[in-house]
Amino acid sequence: MATTTPTTNHAPKLVFGEALSFAYATFCSNKVQFSLTALGMVIGTASLILVVTIGMTGKEYVLRQIQSIGVNMIEAEYYGGEANIEPDPLTIEDMQAILQRVSGIAAASPVVPLDDRSSIGAGRERDLRILGVLPAYNSVRNLVLVSGRLFDAEDNQAHNKVGVMQQELAQEMYGSPKEAIGKVIRVGGLPFTIIGTFRERVDTFGQSEVTHNALLIPFSVSRYLTGNPEVRQLYFSAVDTSMVVPVTEHIHEVLQSRHRPESSYVVQNLTDLVSLADHSANALTLLSLLIATVTLLVAGIGIMNIMLATVTSRIHEIGIRKAIGATNAEIQLQFLSEALLISLVGGIGGVLSGLALPYSVRFLTQYRIPISGLSVIIAIFVSAAIGVLFGTVPAMRAAKLDPVESLRYE
Repeated sequence: MATTTPTTNHAPKLVFGEALSFAYATFCSNKVQFSLTALGMVIGTASLILVVTIGMTGKEYVLRQIQSIGVNMIEAEYYGGEANIEPDPLTIEDMQAILQRVSGIAAASPVVPLDDRSSIGAGRERDLRILGVLPAYNSVRNLVLVSGRLFDAEDNQAHNKVGVMQQELAQEMYGSPKEAIGKVIRVGGLPFTIIGTFRERVDTFGQSEVTHNALLIPFSVSRYLTGNPEVRQLYFSAVDTSMVVPVTEHIHEVLQSRHRPESSYVVQNLTDLVSLADHSANALTLLSLLIATVTLLVAGIGIMNIMLATVTSRIHEIGIRKAIGATNAEIQLQFLSEALLISLVGGIGGVLSGLALPYSVRFLTQYRIPISGLSVIIAIFVSAAIGVLFGTVPAMRAAKLDPVESLRYE
């Protein structure tokens, strides 16, 4: 046991080192009791690490899903105009003007929707969502080719009657996407040959223009079927993510300048959606952290209770230490060191437990779960703060004990 005398001047570092040494000896002599107390810190700290890890993983997943739709994608659509005013829809000429006047656009395609009940052979008919698009539509919408091929610029220029079918539709109609290749269906009385099947990179569950019964055909052919230059939507892809917002604004300016002032057009991108998802994920992570903090506070209360019980059981020892010269500050530091040691042991154990899961997933699978080094530092800091905060009351109680009464205590 470290002893001091009233006249001895210890350097702060020496006193603190002695206090930690004494705290470690006390911890070893009461392993079960202190380990159970530290278990609360283990659970709380591990929860904090896992909450941050899960929050970061969920955030990355959501953002990746949105980006897979096409983070550089920009959509323009006719919104309407004043009442009793003749409609002023978009045309392919609008897209051509935008490509000439707006820089920073990598690709563009119109979308002409045609809902038709089409013959699929053997006397069967099926409702189809036919979309007339340019070959660039594939890159703008970030579609995935499942089988066959996509139609190209030559198909569009030659007005070839070919189509690319949605994967689910091909599976339903022909048993598999590969079986759909080469099949002929009739659209608007014209025979179209299926040359490929596709799917969305991220399933939008029919909330986009690409539904489960979609069939893509060359824009030149769709224009022949509709008999007018109108298009429902114009899709663009910016060269770089940083160009999305200025390109969006410029496209809107060009459209308004080419049409009547009373006509309204919506030009939008996924930037706001990405920002919303980012903020929502951060808010959810923060809320979960607050819940994990409650666990740490409960663990801190456990530390305070065990330290109060320790002070009570060691009153006679405290009296002896004061009788041979220990100051109130040294007694307080001794018990505060014990509380800090318990919280740090629990905190380090919790960090190791919390990191075990993401590292196991990294080593055993191909998934790369994000790990925050900052969360580890914060967890250790919070653990130490909990130990100091909840160890102060027991330490102050021990320091204020009367030495004479303490020596007489049994």
